[in-house]
Amino acid sequence: MSKTNEGQRTDIHARITDRIIEDLASGVRPWMKPWSAGNTHGRITRPLRHNGQPYSGMNVLLLWSEQISRGFTASMWMTFRQALELGAAVRKGETGSTVVFASRFTKSEADGDGGAVDREIPFLKAYSVFNVEQIDGLPEQYHILQKPVEDPIARIGNADRFFRNTGAIIRHGGNQAYYSPVMDHIQMPPFEAFKDTASYYATLSHEATHWTAAENRVGRDLSRYQKDRSERAREELIAELGSCFLCADLGIVPELEPRPDHASYLQSWLTVLANDKRAIFQAAAHAQRATAFLHDLQPQPEEARHVA
Repeated sequence: MSKTNEGQRTDIHARITDRIIEDLASGVRPWMKPWSAGNTHGRITRPLRHNGQPYSGMNVLLLWSEQISRGFTASMWMTFRQALELGAAVRKGETGSTVVFASRFTKSEADGDGGAVDREIPFLKAYSVFNVEQIDGLPEQYHILQKPVEDPIARIGNADRFFRNTGAIIRHGGNQAYYSPVMDHIQMPPFEAFKDTASYYATLSHEATHWTAAENRVGRDLSRYQKDRSERAREELIAELGSCFLCADLGIVPELEPRPDHASYLQSWLTVLANDKRAIFQAAAHAQRATAFLHDLQPQPEEARHVA
């Protein structure tokens, strides 16, 4: 990789991380902004591409932040060219919002013995997208308002089925919520101990993200969790982001006030992010893999028809 490309990657990591650090330093967890915003309308969802597919990982955080800070009520985004292909145009003077694309390319290098060896090189590219509210001339379906918020009882039933389908062992009792890697179970306080139903499922989403770390699931290494404050902070950040992603997918409002045991991680997150500009990107990627794994455990439409 050229020094120019490496510099561009570092700059993207630094610019985005610095924005998140600024929020954290003021006591604001930026991934919680969609739910805490007073002007939010309808159900919170992941940001959507022009084809209706949801964004994932770091781009969820970036576009949630942009949507709230710029006052957009629509959750759909597209590039300048995609708007043109739909016969529409971005309004003059509108500025785009940054999203990132991460991938790898293969480069052949001499191995010193007259041969060649292929090496995979990661790259990160930033590009701009525009909210549909910044675009004129789009087909009508791009301006259809989000569906009404799902009935609370139906939403709870959906969340119950989701966690039951994961196969995770979930025990209730005591006054702490945690995942035990040794016993491989999730421990939750009694349902009635939570201030509301949403808080229960938001906490369960957090612990279920931890649960995915086992080697036979997504395989995150938790061996240094108890001994290394930095590793503990990184895993808790993954679980926080995973909980937010799941809450958006399930229509659940996460706990806006952090649990006492998680609030203490704020300074640790600031330290980790300040020392490693890629940490938030890695955490978002791990959270995305965790939530995708949990979704993959759900019955597919064909299977669902055969489940009593």
